Order: sequence, then structure tokens, then C-alpha cells
Amino acid sequence: MEMSTLVGIVIGVTAVTVGMVYKGANLTILINPAAFMIIIVGTAASLFNAFPLAQIKKFPILMKRLFQQQKHIPKAELLRMFVELSQIARREGILALESRLEDIKDPFLKNGMNMVIDGMDVDFVRDVLDADIAAMEERHRAGALIFSQAGMYAPTLGVLGAVVGLIAALGNLDEMDKLGHAIAAAFVATLLGIFTGYVMWHPFSNKLKIQSREEIEIKRMMIEGILSLQAGDSPLAIEAKLMVFIPQAERALLKPREET
Repeated sequence: MEMSTLVGIVIGVTAVTVGMVYKGANLTILINPAAFMIIIVGTAASLFNAFPLAQIKKFPILMKRLFQQQKHIPKAELLRMFVELSQIARREGILALESRLEDIKDPFLKNGMNMVIDGMDVDFVRDVLDADIAAMEERHRAGALIFSQAGMYAPTLGVLGAVVGLIAALGNLDEMDKLGHAIAAAFVATLLGIFTGYVMWHPFSNKLKIQSREEIEIKRMMIEGILSLQAGDSPLAIEAKLMVFIPQAERALLKPREET
């Protein structure tokens, strides 16, 4: 599970509620179904108006990604794998790698290896894999855009909710004992809109973008490894190429490998 998302939400809710208590606000004022209706349902309505249904249907999947730890092949493991594959290719030829395909679970990597083993042109292999990354990047961009747009709509709907609440409050001017409570309740929608927009939706969009960049970087590393195998580079040369994808602090932890 991606704990940072859950921790962020919990800290955000705690900060608001504790802050309200310190300010002397009554937390029961937050129990306002009308405010939740305007912000949550209103934001959903805005998203339906802004995006095709095919993209809206992906919302549950995107939420799941935010709370799930992404499963990628670690870069260090990927480096060791390509070095090992290059050693096999130098000893037995590139076709010998076909027997290792069953051990590769990543579809992107497996597809690239298949093309190399089949003897396809290097430019063709790079173009296909680059196109795959570009398509994935566009899907990720569209997913993150849903949350960033929600982050724009929610605070504005909060203002709308406050206006609706004030209209209701002004209708009770003859009952001064109810007026203060009505005005306070009117601003709950603004609070909820700002909170969801800037504590949830915009940060969620940013996290999806970070996850996308991480996945793209790993796939770029795979492309370099695949094309290096196709070019017949030595294990040491492949290691040097792929080492640039690994953070400097982690490189010292990797044992140097000798060419065989």
C-alpha cells in the first residue's frame, strides 16, 4: 500500500479539525449535508461535463493507483539482468535469450526482447518501444488531468456553496439566534471545497505525474538495455550505460561486475 497517500489525508483532516478546535469552532458545524452535496456531487458533475465518459470510468482505477504501491522491476535488478543476458548472448548468441523470456513478466520488456530475438531492425524496435511509452504517457497525462481539474472546480464550488448558504441565512434575519449559526454553516462549503481541492485533488494529480515519470524512466532504461543487447555490447559497456539511470547514492551499493 502507498502509505504516503493515506498519511497525507489523515494529517490534512487532523490539521483542519485541530485548528478549528484551537480557534474555538464547534466541530459539529462540519456535519452539513448540503455542503457535501454541493462540493462532492458538484465536482462530480463538473468532471462529467469536462471529460468523456470513457475517461470518467477510469476514476476508480486512478484512485486505486494512488493507494497502491507501484510494482516495477528495481533498477538495480534490471541492470543485473541485462548484464547477465549480455553474458549469455556473447557466449551462445542472441537466439539463446529466447529460453529466458519465460522468466520476464514485464510486457514492455518481453515485447522488446521478442523483437530483438526475431532480428528486427534496431530503428524499428526503438520506434515501436518509443511509441508504446508515448501512448502510456498520454494515458497517464489524461488521468492526472482529471484530478487537477477537480482541484480547480472544488474551491469555486465552495464559493457557490457559501453564496447559497448566505442566501438561506439572509432569509432568517428576523431570527437573530439562528443567523450566526446559518452564516457559519454557509462557509462550511468553502472550507470543504478548498480542502478537497488543495489537500486531495491537486496533490493526487501531482502524485500520478510522479508515478508516471518513474515508470517512464524504468522503461527508458529497458530500451537502452534491449538495444545494447541487439548491438552486441559487452557486459561492462551495458553496465556503464544503464548505471546512469541509477541514483548516485545507490551506485556504490552495486558490486562491480567483470566482463565474461
